[in-house]
Formats: sequence, C-alpha cells, structure tokens
Amino acid sequence: MAPKVLISDKLSEAAVQIFKDRGIDVDFQPDIGKDKDKLAAIIGDYDGLAIRSATKVTEKIIAAADNLKVIGRAGIGTDNIDKEAASKKGIIVMNTPFGNMITTAEHAIAMMFSVARQIPEASESTHAGKWEKSKFMGVELTGKTLGVIGAGNIGGIVCDRARGLKMKVVAYDPFLGDEKADKMGVEKVELDDLLKRADFITLHVPFTDQTANILSRENIAKTKKGVRIINCARGGLVDEEALADALKSGHVAGAAFDVFAKEPANENPLFNLPNVVCTPHLGAATTEAQENVALQVADQMANYLLTGAVENALNMPSVTAEEAKVMGPWVSLAGHLGSFIGQMTDEPIKAINILYDGVVSEMNLAALNCGVVAGIMKRANPDVNMVSAPVIAKERGIQVSTTNQDKSGVFDGYIKVTVVTDKRERSVAGTVFSDGKPRFIQIKGINIDAEIGANMLYTTNEDVPGIIGLLGNTMGKNGVNIANFTLGRNSVGGEAIALLYIDHPIAPEVTVALETTGMFTQVKPLAFDVV
Repeated sequence: MAPKVLISDKLSEAAVQIFKDRGIDVDFQPDIGKDKDKLAAIIGDYDGLAIRSATKVTEKIIAAADNLKVIGRAGIGTDNIDKEAASKKGIIVMNTPFGNMITTAEHAIAMMFSVARQIPEASESTHAGKWEKSKFMGVELTGKTLGVIGAGNIGGIVCDRARGLKMKVVAYDPFLGDEKADKMGVEKVELDDLLKRADFITLHVPFTDQTANILSRENIAKTKKGVRIINCARGGLVDEEALADALKSGHVAGAAFDVFAKEPANENPLFNLPNVVCTPHLGAATTEAQENVALQVADQMANYLLTGAVENALNMPSVTAEEAKVMGPWVSLAGHLGSFIGQMTDEPIKAINILYDGVVSEMNLAALNCGVVAGIMKRANPDVNMVSAPVIAKERGIQVSTTNQDKSGVFDGYIKVTVVTDKRERSVAGTVFSDGKPRFIQIKGINIDAEIGANMLYTTNEDVPGIIGLLGNTMGKNGVNIANFTLGRNSVGGEAIALLYIDHPIAPEVTVALETTGMFTQVKPLAFDVV
C-alpha cells in the first residue's frame, strides 16, 4: 500500500505534484490545520504530515497519530510542533533550514533602505497629495558602517550585500573565526565596539537565553547617536520599550522591524512612531521562498517514506535503520559531549577534534560527527540539526577532524571531543555502558564516571578538604536535591572537578551562593536533552 500524506497548510501545488509523481497518496486539505479537533480526528490515517506555520502539532495531535512516521515543516521554525512528544512516539520531524535565507536577507536590506530614506512615510504623504519633499531628508548607505549581530547563514548574505553597497561591515558573532571573517570581507568586533561604531545595526541571531534582549536598554544607550536599527530575525532580541524611548528622544534615528516580541502584533511600543517601518513577519514571504521550501519538504518526506533516507531531521541522525539500532546510544553520547563543550565555551571555536576508540570507531562516523557538532552549536542556534550543523561549521571556518583507533583502554569504546580556540583547548570524553546509557568518563584530562542528567552543575576548585560538604550544604539550604554526585582530580592538592546531577534547573541565587564562598574557580549550570 502506498504511503499516505496529509498537507494541512497552504503549500505549493508543485509540492502536491511531487508526492503524486513519487507514487504517494496525498490528501491536500490546506485549511484543516486551523481546526485542531478535525485534524486530531483524521491524523491517524496518515504516514506523513506536511505543514507550514498555521498547523499546531500538539501533544494531542501526536497522541492520535497512530501511523504517523514523519512531520515535514516547510520552513525553518518548528515552534508549532511538540518535538518531544514526536520523538517519544518515534515520529521524525524535518524542516527546510536553507530555503528562505536569500529572501530574509533581502528583506533586511530592503528595510534598511526604507528607514534610511523614510520611504513608507514619504509614500503615504505623497498618496495624500501633500508633496512634502523637504520633510523627508534621508541618508545614504554608501560609506556608512553596518553592524551585523550574527554572521551565520542569513547574516553572512546581508554582509555580502552590504559590501556591494559600499558599506563598511563590522560583525559580532562569538562563533565567527578570524579566517572566515577575512574571507567575508568583514571586521570581527566585540558587541560594545559594534554598538559604538555602527550607523546601522541589523540582527540575525536566533532567540536564545544568550540573545534575549541583546539590544537591552543599557546596550541601546551605548549606540552611536543617530543609529538606525533593523530586526528581521526574531522578536525579543530588542527591548522594544527602551527602543521606543530612544526613538522619542532622538538618540535612535529610525528603526525597521519585521518581527516582534508578541505576534501577531496588534499593538506595540514601536507602532505609530516617526521613521519606524513595521512589516508583519514578511522575511520569508516571497513566491520563490515559499516554492523552495514546499518543494524541499515534499522531496525530503517522499525520500524518507519510500527509501528511509533522512534529511534535515531535528530529532534523529541521518543513518540507516540498521545503523540506528546500534548507533542510537552513541549518537546521544556524541550530542551530550558536544553540548557540554558548547555550554562551556564562550569564545570563537577554531577547530573540533573528535577521537573514536574501539567499537565506536567502526560505526558511521559522519553521523556521529554531526551529532557532536550539532551539540556544540545548539547553544548559539537552538534550531541547528545534524544535517545543518556541519554546513554552518564550515561556513564559519571551523575545522572538524576525526581520528579513529583500535581499543586502547578499559572501555570497549569511547568518544573524546576537543575544541580549540585562540585562548585554550577543552576536552571531554564519554562512553556507552552495557545498559545503553551514555556516561562522561573524562573532563579536562581528569577521569570521572558521571551519569548524564537533564540538569547538572559543574564546578572546579583546588583539591582541598571540605568541598563535598560545602557543595552538599549549599544545595540543601537552597532546596536542591542531588540525584548523583561525581568527583575527580588531577593530583593531590591539584585541580579538582565535581559534576552534580540534580532534579531541577539551578536557580541563579544558588550559583551566586557557591561563587561567593571563594572556594570555586568555576561554577557552571548545564542542561542536556535527555529523553
């Protein structure tokens, strides 16, 4: 029987035809995604679900999806899919991360032109028959300094386009290496330097704990007087109230926003202010982009349903069904090792070196490499997956190298990951025990045996008496329950580490309480995707 796919959003007719041409039974119901009850009632009949943003694939929908094998999102954002519920039920979630890069970058450039020349206001005035030529004095882009916050896929395209406009481009991106910056023709700077120098600032980063309100009230105050700010990335990157105040005071000369902290944005502090251009999240809204992502998702879903090939999956590696049975725990370990280093590393990464020892050295190392790199980069980009991560690493000039060797120690196999930056090298190693559970076995060359939990706390200190009691006492006073506790040291009286597996995320006051004791050289809360 042919696989059956439901398209529950408005997708291109060409995507429907791809499914038909591949022998897949496709049911095109572009409005049913808006009706959760109707969708839940019929989803059990389908092997695949193709969506855009209107369909909300909730836990309830997934619970009713008894036959569903793959969800394909035409576009990059998957906030409308309960990925945890899908993973638990064995449903693959795919997206199309590269289909709308050009379109979004072009929209940012268009918004920059619009705010530089006050085009929307001038157009409205002219339509009203006012002919206020002297009122709309603009500025040229040529010779101006553009500050790009986030020089990844879309930001990199904006940098290229801006250089073509004869702008000087400075970029802030913790993962942008010097060599890559040179190739892009941009100057890599720290955020404070960018804020002081830029005539225009454009944001191209995902929304994470690190980027939330990256243009805070404090940072907006650091900007050059007369700056113009463009955001076509994500809402929540800019303090909108603070920006509105800066616009009213004249410190900021203009702003152009396609995204907002709350969407749909029926009201916003930026609305109705002079020289503020607002559009309703149109970054990917071009005919070409919509067609591209629709065709891509149809191809990817058809390939998986007919051949088992996995592309752009967010919740499983690109491996065959046979490999997945053996590699599953090792893929999880690879991601955890990468995640550990990603959370511990703040400076740009130049190289990632991965050592495979013993049984794991004979597995699909390409997929395991993807798991490591994706784990490292998830801190900067939560949307990264095992397919896009190596591409992003390459674009940013990060060298990824692997070494495999025969069994060399007490473990049947292990993975060791080392990252190289301008300041240091950092390494972590792990293995998979016979129970299938990944474990950390070495950090910074110090041997340990640590179970990996969703919430952990990592500390370093001088090897002196009383640390165990201090940790336990501080955790207890703050209501933190310790599920597991692992210690290690490099020598008597030397450097020591502790890794605590705790029940819940660490509150900031607990970290402060430990730091103020003066006994720890580092206190770092960690989080891992553990299913």
